[in-house]
Amino acid sequence: MTVTELPGHFAPAAGPIVDRPGIYEMTNEQYHADPVPGGSLSSTGARRLLTPSCPALFQHERAHGQKRRRVFDFGTAAHLQVLGSGPELVEIKASNYRTAAAQAARDEAYDRGAVPLLPAEWEQVQAMAEAIRQHPVASRLFAPGSGLPEQSLFWVDQATGVWRRARPDWLPYPTGGRLIVPDYKTTVSADPRSIERSVYDYGYYQQDPWYVDGIRSVCGVEDVVMVFVFQEKTAPYLISVVQLDPVAIRAGRRRNREALSIYQACTASGQWPGYSDRVEIVSLPAWAEKQESAK
Repeated sequence: MTVTELPGHFAPAAGPIVDRPGIYEMTNEQYHADPVPGGSLSSTGARRLLTPSCPALFQHERAHGQKRRRVFDFGTAAHLQVLGSGPELVEIKASNYRTAAAQAARDEAYDRGAVPLLPAEWEQVQAMAEAIRQHPVASRLFAPGSGLPEQSLFWVDQATGVWRRARPDWLPYPTGGRLIVPDYKTTVSADPRSIERSVYDYGYYQQDPWYVDGIRSVCGVEDVVMVFVFQEKTAPYLISVVQLDPVAIRAGRRRNREALSIYQACTASGQWPGYSDRVEIVSLPAWAEKQESAK
């Protein structure tokens, strides 16, 4: 099966301008620049609109972008090794970035859209990718030839008229049965008990139904399930593959619906409020209040 045989409209991005729902092939930079005239909302943006963030922060980051962070470089590099798609990786022959030469090599890589890695990081992402290939479940989820990495999905939300977008790590080719869509995450701990906290803190319970909505809308496949492949960033690079339960997915869907309503209202008014425009009453944290009451 080729990319053009995926259900839904496939359009190579020349420009790009997205003016109809479908699957588009474009760079990560083009996707994050938002090629929809008038704007669209991603899963990350939806989470940024809601507490503990706010619309003002969402709008600022949309206009100015996020500050580059080294942790993002490592995550991007690990994704590239696992998915086989992404920016060029450049090994910087230095133990750190303290010297002018190492800094110049790093900055030159950034300037041409590549991701610089120190030798230890280079070896680390190679080992992580090999661990994925050896895992009985993760290796099948990302099996070469079973799907396509980092396709960009665009669709219109029927309830609000808001354009939505998503960029799944891996979009499997439909086989006529359940479509299992994997998403790859690097983490400090892949222990399922730690993952529970990450799912909440990073809003992965919102990402799940957001991506499922997009695939259902664009690909016309109703039976879609997301699984998250969590991998530790230290040897032996342990892996856990998890599926969220219905309670988490329902909570994420509620949060997504709230974000879509906020985005629609802010877009219509041109007003992107901060945390609050009034004087707020602030209490001690519950644990501190209990501690003080016991004195």
